[in-house]
Order: sequence, then structure tokens, then C-alpha cells
Amino acid sequence: MTVPKLRFKEFSGTWQAKKIKEITSYVDYRGKTPEKSDTGIFLVTAKNIRLGYIDYESSKEYIPAETYEDVMRRGKPIIGDVLITTEAPLGNVASVDREDIALAQRVIKLRGIPDLLQNTYLKFCLLSEGFQKQILEKATGGTVKGIKGSVLHKINLTFPSLSEQTKIANFLTAIDEKITQLTQKCDLLAQYKKGVMQQIFSQKLRFKDDDDSELRTGKLKDFGYFYYGKSVPKSSISNDAKTPCVRYGELYSTYRECIKNVKSYTNISPDNLKFSKGGEVLIPRVGEDPMDFANCSYLPIANVAIGEMISVYNTKENGLFLAYYINSMLKKQLAKFVEGGSVSNLYFSYLEDIEIIIPSLEKQTKIANFLTAIDDKITQAQTQLEAVKRYKKGLLQQLFV
Repeated sequence: MTVPKLRFKEFSGTWQAKKIKEITSYVDYRGKTPEKSDTGIFLVTAKNIRLGYIDYESSKEYIPAETYEDVMRRGKPIIGDVLITTEAPLGNVASVDREDIALAQRVIKLRGIPDLLQNTYLKFCLLSEGFQKQILEKATGGTVKGIKGSVLHKINLTFPSLSEQTKIANFLTAIDEKITQLTQKCDLLAQYKKGVMQQIFSQKLRFKDDDDSELRTGKLKDFGYFYYGKSVPKSSISNDAKTPCVRYGELYSTYRECIKNVKSYTNISPDNLKFSKGGEVLIPRVGEDPMDFANCSYLPIANVAIGEMISVYNTKENGLFLAYYINSMLKKQLAKFVEGGSVSNLYFSYLEDIEIIIPSLEKQTKIANFLTAIDDKITQAQTQLEAVKRYKKGLLQQLFV
């Protein structure tokens, strides 16, 4: 096929196909690992290169400024150059957005030949489904897949006229800008929620009708009681199973403070499960980072099986309020009680004696509703973000040959 499935109506005719080495100048940064330092020139490694951009926060490594010329003797990057990783991870692509960087091993720098290939088009072409399939097919290795530069350079890229390349690149860049805006919106809302929670629960932010006489102090065991769920192993999770369930890992990865829709179903016999009555607070009992145990969720749904690595808190207070309260105020306290090595345990016997200060049930509900409204805005922004990402993915499948 020499034309894409989706095309702007003002363009026609077939596209050209040439090897990468014929339409780009490229540099493969092989050789020994450069000397590292605490300061100097930022070293972009394969870990920093994401799908479309350089992440300067995920991994921070530097080389001494005096070794920069030697490390980059094969060719310094300029703004607009396209980077692609050859291993760990394979096939991630980014545009260079600053010149004061060095490039590490497992990174290839590509620059389109001006009369043939536009750099931004090149970036999106490398991100397209067709190209990503090609490098996976040509990759070698067992657990870690990689591709040699000499193999990568011989892969064919199909491309139209420069004017059509520019049209495609500008269109996809506008979509990327929308993704960036929505990502920032999600981040800002999450930061706002965190700050509001801390101020509300520390009494720094108060509603107009707040009354200190309503505040009650007590231990968690004074306001409810705990028990553990029962085993719901990953192997029992199935799309055609009938019994809804919540596993401890999902408290970290899937749910926020309120479980509105259960995502998993188990095929274990109901006789061997522990079910919710609706209104429980679920606190993970195991985890890798002690500071992550304040990831509890409120479960308002009855007849949901609860996994054994979850401490279940039953209370007549507002469970959603308590989920927000624990996640905001008890992070450090929960971390102090954790036992174990690389996999830590937080037994509910430690939770029972933690002291909390809570308002009346009416005020708990008011606070929970206020924070839920923020969560709804976060969910809305995340839904929009995922929709735009899916739209872009579909375009990357159809706009390129």
C-alpha cells in the first residue's frame, strides 16, 4: 500500500518509500558508558525517552561539562532532532527540545534530510503502529528485546510531499498540545485536591457553619471494628466470572477514595469468600513502600468479595469521609507501623489504636460530598484525556502507510 487509509482531501498521489539511512542523517551512540557526575550536562538515557517527549524527571543523570565534546563527538543534538531507543525500552521516540543535553547509549539520533523529510513528521511516523510493528519484528533478544542501529537504518519509511508532511505534523502536534493541556489539568486538580484535604482535616480550612463542639476524639476502634477479607488470587479473576471482587493491588492501581464500579470478577465459590455489606473502608494490608499504605477506599456496594490482604473497617460513621481522612492525615502513622522487608505488612491490630478527630456525621457527609465533587472533575478530565489519546492512536494507525 502506497497511500494511507486516512488522508487530507487536498492531497493525492502515491507516497515514496526509502530506507531510514537514505532520508536522514543519524547517529548511533554506541561505545562505553560515559563518566557520570552529580552536576554538569544532563544525560538523556533510554529511561528519559517516552512516547513523544523527553521526561527530565524520571531519571536524572549528568556528565561532567568538560567531557561533553568527547561524549558527543559523533554529533550534537539540536532542537527538533528525533530520538529513538534501541533497547530497554525499545522503540520509544521523542523530539529534542533543548540543546544543553548529552545522549547516552541505546539512543539513536535522527535528523531528516531537509529536502525530503520533515523532523516532526518523522517523529510521528516512528510512533505509528506500522513502524512500531516493524521494529518489534526485527528486534532480537530474550527477556529484553533490542534492535541494532545497522538494522534500524535499513527499515523503510513511507512519506509524502513536504507540504503533506507538514499538514500531518501540524495536525498531530495540535492533538499533542491538547493532551498536554488535559494532563496539566489532571495534575493541577490532583494537587488542588491534596491541598484542600490537608487544610480541611487540619482545621485550617473551615466551612462557615463549623462548630468545634461537634468534634470528637477517639481511636479507630472506638468508631468501628476491623476484619480481614479472604483469598481472591489473581488466577481466579476472569471476564466470564460472576462474583464481583476487590483485590488489595487495586486499591493502589484502580480505585481512589470511592469504589463506584467494581472492575474485577472471581470464579471462586461464594462459600470461600468474604462479602461486603456496603459502607466499609478498605485499607491495604501489604505493599512495597510504607508511605503508600494510605491508599484506602470506601466500598458502598454490598455483596462484593474482599481479598484477604485487605483490612476491612466497619463503621457507622461516614465511610467515604474516613477514606479521605485516612489517606490525607494518617500516611505517616500507617508507615510507622509497617513490618517486614521488601514486602511490608500492616496488620489491623496496629490500626485500632490510632487516634482520629472527626466532626458530626452531618459535617462528615458535607466534607465527603465536597471532595467527591473534586474527584468527579478529576475523573471528567481523565476521561477526556484518555479519549484524546485513543483518537491520536487511531490517527497514528490511519495517517501513515
